[in-house]
Amino acid sequence: MEVNKKIAYNVCCGQPLFTRIWEMPNKNTFDIKCIKKLIYKYFKDEYQSIDPFANKNRIAKITNDLDPEMGTDYCMDALDFLKQFDDNSMDFVLYDPPYSPRQVSECYKKMGRTVNMQTTQSCFWGNLKKEIARITKPNGIVISFGWNTNGIGKTKGFEILEILTVAHGGQHNDTLCTVERKAQTLF
Repeated sequence: MEVNKKIAYNVCCGQPLFTRIWEMPNKNTFDIKCIKKLIYKYFKDEYQSIDPFANKNRIAKITNDLDPEMGTDYCMDALDFLKQFDDNSMDFVLYDPPYSPRQVSECYKKMGRTVNMQTTQSCFWGNLKKEIARITKPNGIVISFGWNTNGIGKTKGFEILEILTVAHGGQHNDTLCTVERKAQTLF
């Protein structure tokens, strides 16, 4: 049996590419080989790029992480970090937030921050997505990671280009990667 079997569906008529592949889980999302490959498929060095939840990753030109031990350019709450950038200023955004309210709670508590309704309800992710949509240039690329493929969303002017499902086996949740491009104009 081939463990790392890849299944791809390229649906015609302008639909996104869907791919499923098995890889070992890793708490550092971008260290998973197929995810790193996906990122570099769309990333270009000349892009103005940003990562509001960078952890140890240094792919984007501008990095942020709540944990000062990560050595990122900024050490801020991700929403405050995103709010400081101009409209339509980023070509490429990596969006790898905590995937669940429990993960948000653990991250905030680890940093000695208060956990409240704003940090554990859906508005936590919704507010981040609004800011990402605002700062992304038309034709800019956002790659979102999580346990769903909602991405930034059609209502914010984004179209899905590709979805990668990374299965990890056992009782591990799959990591879902959604590649989107911001439309030239909002409808």
